[in-house]
Amino acid sequence: MSQLKITQTKSVISEKQNQRDTLRTLGLKKIGQSVVREDSQQLRGMIRTVAHLVAVEEVD
Repeated sequence: MSQLKITQTKSVISEKQNQRDTLRTLGLKKIGQSVVREDSQQLRGMIRTVAHLVAVEEVD
C-alpha cells in the first residue's frame, strides 16, 4: 500500500472540537509537525475533515 505524509499547516485555535480530536488522532500536535501513515479509507475520511488545516503528499 502507498503511504501519505500529513503535515499540519494551521493552528487548531477556533476550530471545532471534532477537528481538534481528528488532528490528535492523526498524531499531530504542532504546526509543522508531520506523520507518515498507511493510505486507507478511514485515513482519507479524517484528512477530509481537517483538509483546511493540513497538507498531504504521497510517499514512496
